Amino acid sequence: MKICCKCIFCQEIDLIQQRQKSPWLWPDLVYMLFKEGREHERNLKILHNFTDTVIAEKVAELENTKQTKCDTDGNYEESDSKKRKAFLDMLLSATDDEGNKLSYRDIREEVDTFMFEGHDTTAAAMNWALYLLGHNPEAQKKVHRELDEVFGNTERPVTMDDLKKLRYLECVVKEALRLFPSVPLFARALREDCCIKGYQVPKGTNVLVITYALHRDPEIFPDPEEFRPERFFPENCKGRHPYAYVPFSAGPRNCIGQRFAQMEEKALLALILRRFWVDSCQKPEELGITGELILRPNNGIWIKLKRRPNAGSE
Repeated sequence: MKICCKCIFCQEIDLIQQRQKSPWLWPDLVYMLFKEGREHERNLKILHNFTDTVIAEKVAELENTKQTKCDTDGNYEESDSKKRKAFLDMLLSATDDEGNKLSYRDIREEVDTFMFEGHDTTAAAMNWALYLLGHNPEAQKKVHRELDEVFGNTERPVTMDDLKKLRYLECVVKEALRLFPSVPLFARALREDCCIKGYQVPKGTNVLVITYALHRDPEIFPDPEEFRPERFFPENCKGRHPYAYVPFSAGPRNCIGQRFAQMEEKALLALILRRFWVDSCQKPEELGITGELILRPNNGIWIKLKRRPNAGSE
């Protein structure tokens, strides 16, 4: 019997969300007395077993490569060191700030994040971007002009060079993540005492950073509810505090897949917008936004897609 890890992960999201809203379930010992706690433990075993298998296969592959590609002195051939490494290869050879290799648990956490937590957040970000473009036709026209400059009337796939040229589309993605960050909040434990607006917060305190509110600071983002991709032009980002915009969190525990996620979003949005004009069918107040693990609209997002002239026959 095959088990879909994606389905298990979706079940786990629901369990975590319910636990967050039930303080009496926060202690682990109490949680394990309930059916939900035992189901949570079972799901984690399935997910970790899957990740363990992937890591073990990569370790075995690297060992096999080492055995077959070493020269007579026991050193890798010079050409191997110049090859670009895959994500897991880099993790297995990565070190922390003290020069120590990452522990197995550290590696597994990063692989878990990359494999399971990226699909839902990326899909949500693209949905919000399409919704916002459907509400802002002038911005959408600029995206279409840029796409036409890069691709013309061709149907060729998007390349890495193309992604580098889609600068305005990148600003659209960033502005969509400012208004509707896929993860609306994240938690951190303070490593030292700090003072926030006159309030002393002691070391060890667990704090919540609410990105949805942080990104709406009018001192940093004037008219914060307005959709303005131009905010992320290089000249408009100068002097902005690096932690004023943190859709992927920040610091050593930030999202390891953020660059991949943004490239994925740009590639898929380019694929859609090269072919279609988007109209949004809802007003913002009709969305019923819910800040769960992922920022979602209660009523879904309804859009209309209209075939663009000369957009190909697919």
